[in-house]
Amino acid sequence: MSETTAAKATIDITKENFKDVVERDGIVLLDWWAPWCGPCRVFGPTYEKVAGKNRDAAFGKINTEEQQELAGAFGIQSIPTLMVLRDRVLLYSQPGAIPESALEDLLAQARALDMDKVRAEVAEHEAKQAHDHAGHDHGHDHAGHDHGHDHDHDPGHDHDHGPEKRG
Repeated sequence: MSETTAAKATIDITKENFKDVVERDGIVLLDWWAPWCGPCRVFGPTYEKVAGKNRDAAFGKINTEEQQELAGAFGIQSIPTLMVLRDRVLLYSQPGAIPESALEDLLAQARALDMDKVRAEVAEHEAKQAHDHAGHDHGHDHAGHDHGHDHDHDPGHDHDHGPEKRG
């Protein structure tokens, strides 16, 4: 497959078309990159080659220099960062260039997922996060803190803020 054909397999993502691309059904990959980034320049041809061989998935490229608003909104701090979504669910988000075989493996894993099961697990996780925090906020991060109601803790983090510790 020629370079030109492979390059057409990717979509340049801007804030104008971002929503249209990521909200489509199926598998969407996003490569956050910049022209000055050495590892991005190494990963780019690999990404475009895999895109050319996997036309059933959408392969987006987001230039963080030109799309700083998008990069900021997604908290992109290291590039390249690769994201994999399927049916609007984020499955993978990691910085760093990966080899072609790892990218192909990520695609295979995304294709093999039972998305009904994934959506059920996401809903269950979100329900646990929201459990009884509705209507009361202690003004700080709830991770690892006990506010007098039952939820799991990491080992060594059992403690009580008591009534005098209101955020």
